Amino acid sequence: MGKQTCDGCGDRVTIAGGIANIWTLETQSTGGMTLEFDSDGTEHFLCFDCMDRLPDDPTGEDVSALGEA
Repeated sequence: MGKQTCDGCGDRVTIAGGIANIWTLETQSTGGMTLEFDSDGTEHFLCFDCMDRLPDDPTGEDVSALGEA
């Protein structure tokens, strides 16, 4: 399992799949995903909790606001 930092809250999130898991029997699921926002062309990795806190049609500014809350 790999880990990546959430751009919203700063927590380290488990990333499933990829070459790191090719020879293991890991059953833990991914804790987030990378989102690309059409509104401003930015790309951010967010945990699922932060994704739930985003408004409809989010921007990079909304992601920055997650860390301030």
